[in-house]
Amino acid sequence: MLNTNMIGAELKNLGFQFYAGVPCSFLKDLINYAINECEYVAAANEGDAVAIASGASLAGRKAVVLMQNSGLTNAVSPLVSLNYPFQIPVLGFVSLRGEPGIPDEPQHELMGRMTVELLSLMEVEWAYLSPDSEEARRQLLLAADYIAHDKPFFFVVRKGTFEKEKLQKQSLSASKNRVKKSKQAADELPSRQQALKVINSLKDSSVVQLATTGKTGRQLYEIEDAVNNLYMVGSMGCVSSLALGIALCQPDYKIVAVDGDGSLLMRMGSLATNSCYNPRNLLHVVLDNNAHDSTGGQSTVSHNVDFVEIAASCGYENAIYIHSLSELSQAIAQWKQTKGLTFLCMKIAKGSGDEPGRPQMKPFQVKERLESFLQGSLSGSRMMKGE
Repeated sequence: MLNTNMIGAELKNLGFQFYAGVPCSFLKDLINYAINECEYVAAANEGDAVAIASGASLAGRKAVVLMQNSGLTNAVSPLVSLNYPFQIPVLGFVSLRGEPGIPDEPQHELMGRMTVELLSLMEVEWAYLSPDSEEARRQLLLAADYIAHDKPFFFVVRKGTFEKEKLQKQSLSASKNRVKKSKQAADELPSRQQALKVINSLKDSSVVQLATTGKTGRQLYEIEDAVNNLYMVGSMGCVSSLALGIALCQPDYKIVAVDGDGSLLMRMGSLATNSCYNPRNLLHVVLDNNAHDSTGGQSTVSHNVDFVEIAASCGYENAIYIHSLSELSQAIAQWKQTKGLTFLCMKIAKGSGDEPGRPQMKPFQVKERLESFLQGSLSGSRMMKGE
């Protein structure tokens, strides 16, 4: 067995101090160490955990994601359509429930047989974590080298690998909604492009904009391609989790996540996670047209959902229904002045007019550009722009 504290210390020495994960009995001791000694974000699901860790990676942190192998299937979308095309490295530890020949619960049987094959199919480098301390140290060095070359690396962890690590008392602050403004008037129903133009017009060198996959990212690119933009090309539903990771690790920047109704519905548990960790520099904007506009205009179920009420109930400090473009502009300007975790929901028209083009840069080039922006001096960039 491995001394959990020793492995954690080795990871610290290699720069890994940010963790995001979902519990597993095989990994509970490493999770306990991460909670006790490092920065740990408890995600609502494994895909969100990957996106949060990826955001931390973009922000310059070496990030670790922890999960049970049954949840690896939940993480497939970000691993193949976020981490792979953007070349965002995360270090993963995934348990091997249902290992062939080891008695386990029936729901783990198939996943136990396919875990390593699934990692290989996703082109994620992996290794069984050795229970021998010296070999494990060598493995960690190998994994760190993959991370340094922008490649994810996962350890597959068998039962009984880690020695017991007692969980110290957890202290999670309670987030409370302070401002809730519900629908009170008729909706202006601007186009998505009009709303994005307003959002983009309020951007400056302290703002990072992340646009969800599909036409939202493509239209933002057409409006203005900027070094502090990122256009998601997959991992639907992960934009606010990616933004959370960046916001927690880069508190001097203002992070704007532009979401859609279909995207948010896919991973609505992210609202609870965002609220619990409550970064004051995160603005979450949902443009709701009650449609999957990028895939043919099929209806979502957002007509039956009060997103503002849900965000407020989860603990967003501000949850505001936006009726018009002028309200949108005012709300964003107010957030830039006062900050506080803020959720804005605006109904927009269906349709996109002319088919928007696609970014000419490769996703990994967009990522590298954003990383360079985030690593720059905020005060220096303001001086360069004369702000």
